[in-house]
Amino acid sequence: MMNKAILLDKRPVGKPALTDFKFIEEEMPVPAEGELLLKTLYVSVDPYLRGRMRDTKSYVPPFELGKPITSGLVTEVISSGNTDFQKGDFLFGYLDWKEYQISDGKGLMKVDGNAASLSTYLGVLGMTGLTAYLGLKEIGLPKPGETIVVSGAAGAVGNVVGQIAKLMGLKVLGLAGTDEKIETLKNKFKYDQGINYKTTENLSLAIKEACPDGVDIYFDNVGGEVSDAVLANIKFKSRIIICGAISLYNDTEPALAPRVEGKLVINSASMTGFIVGNYADQFPEGIQQLTAWYQEGKLISSETIVNGFDQIPQAFLDLFEGKNEGKMIVKI
Repeated sequence: MMNKAILLDKRPVGKPALTDFKFIEEEMPVPAEGELLLKTLYVSVDPYLRGRMRDTKSYVPPFELGKPITSGLVTEVISSGNTDFQKGDFLFGYLDWKEYQISDGKGLMKVDGNAASLSTYLGVLGMTGLTAYLGLKEIGLPKPGETIVVSGAAGAVGNVVGQIAKLMGLKVLGLAGTDEKIETLKNKFKYDQGINYKTTENLSLAIKEACPDGVDIYFDNVGGEVSDAVLANIKFKSRIIICGAISLYNDTEPALAPRVEGKLVINSASMTGFIVGNYADQFPEGIQQLTAWYQEGKLISSETIVNGFDQIPQAFLDLFEGKNEGKMIVKI
C-alpha cells in the first residue's frame, strides 16, 4: 500500500496553477516508539497559503520547494505509541498534505466528534471562528448599535464575523461577489444588508447609502478597490481590522491605491493588521464561547466540501474564483 502526498513543485508567478503542485507516492510510514500514525480525514485550504508559496519573509516561514504543503487537518489516530493519545482519537493540527503521516503528538489537539461534526473544527469551531471572534472583539471593540462592514462576507471568516456582530448588537453590511451570496448573507446569516461589489457601479456611494451615519468598524478580508470604497465612508474613531487581502495575493507588482493616512487622521481612526496567533492565550475562552453559540443554534457553520485527496490543489485555486460559500474543506 502506497501513501500519497502533495508537494510544492514551483513557486507561482501571479495566480497559482495546478502545475505548481506535484503529486507523489511514497511508502506507507511506520511509526516508531512514542509516535502516532495519523490518517487524514479533512483538509483546510485557505487564502493565506498563497503567501507561503513566495520565498519572502512573513509571519510564518515559506513553504520549501519539493516538500509537502501544510495546513490545518483533522486526522484519526490509526495506531499510537504515545500515552497521550489512543487509537480512534480525532485530532486537529497543522500537518502535511498526505493521506497518512507520522507525528510525535506535539501541537495536536483532540476534537470531539460527538459535540460537532469533525469538519467544523477547521471552520467555525477552529481557527476560522477564532479569527472572526478575536479580531472583532479585540480590535473592532464593538458596541451595540454600531455599524460594521465586512468584505468577503460570504467567505470562511466573513460569514462568522457577520453572525457574531449580530449577536453583539451591531448593524451589519456584507460585501460579496454574487447576488446569490448576498441573498445567503441576509437570509442565512442574518446580515442587515448586502452589496454585490462586482455589479455595483459606484461602490463607495452604495456603502454611503447603506450606512448613512458612516462605518464604525470595517473587517477587511479582501483589500484593493473594495476596501478603498469602504474607507471612503469611515467615521470618527472607526476601527479597521485588516485580516486578509485576497484581491492582492496574486499581484506581481505593488498596487497603487488612494492614500489612507489623511482619512485616518481626519477621523481619528485606527487601522490594525492582525494574526490570530497573536491572541493564542485567548483561544480557550474563544473556543468555549464559539462552541456555546454553536450548540445553542446561534452560530451556523457554513462549508463548501470537496471530496477527494487529489482535489486539494483545485479546491485551493477555487478560493481565488470565489467558488466557496463559507469554509472550503476537502474531505478525504
